[in-house]
Amino acid sequence: DMSEYQEKFSSSRLFGAPPGYVGYEEGGQLTEKVRRRPYSVVLFDEIEKAHPDLFNVLLQVLDDGVLTDSLGRKVDFKNTVIIMTSNIGTKHLQKGTSLGFHQDGLGEAGQRLKDEVMGELKHAFSPEFLNRIDEVVVFHALDKNHLILIVDHLLDELNQRLVERGVELDVSEEVKDWLLKEGYQPNYGARPMRRTIQKHIGDPLSEELIKGRFRECHKVKVLLKDGVPAFVEEEAMAGV
Repeated sequence: DMSEYQEKFSSSRLFGAPPGYVGYEEGGQLTEKVRRRPYSVVLFDEIEKAHPDLFNVLLQVLDDGVLTDSLGRKVDFKNTVIIMTSNIGTKHLQKGTSLGFHQDGLGEAGQRLKDEVMGELKHAFSPEFLNRIDEVVVFHALDKNHLILIVDHLLDELNQRLVERGVELDVSEEVKDWLLKEGYQPNYGARPMRRTIQKHIGDPLSEELIKGRFRECHKVKVLLKDGVPAFVEEEAMAGV
């Protein structure tokens, strides 16, 4: 997580503290792990937040595949796969997107969007750094089909936790659509979706289970009632 390496002194933790500093003999957090396990995937999350000194070191790694740590040992990065993520250009990805409309990443609009994002990258990073990156992958905004898959996945996770209580959750398509509208925020993507499901389904259901409801029921239906999700026992549904 590069947000932890925004200061000049913190970036040295990756490659080892200078002689005379605390932790000098321990080696760097990154170099030591790669030295011991050279066949690794190295992920720099939100690379744009790192201190500029880090990019100077990465130039050597990306160009030569070798880095000398603070102890003078050469660490071989030639067998590593280096991945860097960035939120640069997300304002272009969010522009003009809304729930229910698919964004065609292969058409003219998609190419124009990619060009705008690449322009932002060129403004944020130096040419020598970008020239050492083999491939830049631009992720497009989520459409409704993607979000439905995310909702299903999060509900499956909730169901797996309920198995211990002997309860199975059956969520109606109407409720899933409601969760999509409540949980999706263009500025934040699908991240708030987990909180929405926990707030409107996970937490209320936990309270009902604590009260002893659904004790004799093995399947609980989640339906939309008065505009909000409501729990109905399967036996009650059968009697309707």
